[in-house]
Amino acid sequence: MRLATWNVNSIRSRVDRATALLDRHDIDVLALQETKCRDDQFPFEQFESAGYEVAHIGLNQWNGVAIVSRVGLDDVEVAFPDQPGFDKNAGDSLLDSPVVESRAIGATCGGVRVWSLYVPNGRSLSDPHYAYKLEWLSTLRADAARWLTEDPSAQIALVGDWNIAPTDDDVWNPKLFEGKTHTSAPERAAFQAMLDTGFRDVMRPFAPGPGVYTYWDYTQLRFPRKEGMRIDFVLASPALADRTKEAFVDREERKGKGASDHAPVIAEFTD
Repeated sequence: MRLATWNVNSIRSRVDRATALLDRHDIDVLALQETKCRDDQFPFEQFESAGYEVAHIGLNQWNGVAIVSRVGLDDVEVAFPDQPGFDKNAGDSLLDSPVVESRAIGATCGGVRVWSLYVPNGRSLSDPHYAYKLEWLSTLRADAARWLTEDPSAQIALVGDWNIAPTDDDVWNPKLFEGKTHTSAPERAAFQAMLDTGFRDVMRPFAPGPGVYTYWDYTQLRFPRKEGMRIDFVLASPALADRTKEAFVDREERKGKGASDHAPVIAEFTD
């Protein structure tokens, strides 16, 4: 199985790039984040005409996640159990009835349980969105740990935009992020807690850092200056991680007119 994850930053703007990616890399399953559209606006036909099934959840012009598969798309689940929500009108606190955003969708594809995840950004260390991000990650970690406890041989891929650079090697200049999100100690601890459950970052053994990134801001010529961050990951359960044949970033996809600010991460698993 060839599995890719990509924060596409608007699927309607980049559907041609997405379908070309499927063909270029012979992708079996593509997880998308930041589709930025409602379900009725998603370009299903372009993927279906290429031989893929699609599951998507999008509530408005923000967030949105999808799974595109040609090896089956079964038991689709929108949101992981007890997924926290966020109240956009909360001001300085989370409220009792926050909205569960379109940030997670799961499906079984070719025997692998794939979750397309768009972790909250956090915005700033003092923002309510930061507390929401940590709660979101904590709940996901608890669910992931339970899945492995219930079935240590489970084939699970937690993929997407994690909005965390877990080590200094994963950001071009750590000093610039001191006191900011993405590299704070609580965020990095939350990411490490996920790894402590047994899930593994399958790309790092094939692409050791520093200098391997998946995201480059549009501003200040970050991409040509190689000033990026590695915040997109394929985290695989132990049984699936043992099947990893290769994993890499398609940095070429960040080039050219109309590119997303993220590049796809691609992993291949043996039978």
